[in-house]
Amino acid sequence: MKILGLLLIVFGVVDLVGSYAEFDLWGGFIGVQLPEVIWKYSSFIEMGLGYFLFNLSKNNSSSEASSEAEAG
Repeated sequence: MKILGLLLIVFGVVDLVGSYAEFDLWGGFIGVQLPEVIWKYSSFIEMGLGYFLFNLSKNNSSSEASSEAEAG
């Protein structure tokens, strides 16, 4: 989960920087035409989802460590 979260964050950063450099990552590179409303915020959605997955993974590993400490 951590790796997937980090990859989504990096993908979102590339999408954000690319949008300022007049590069359409979704339409030009991937070939998916996003609706205008989603296209404006796609990089933030990707980074937010990546951050969520990264933290979800972090919380799961810390809860597993605490349950192992209680059992041991």
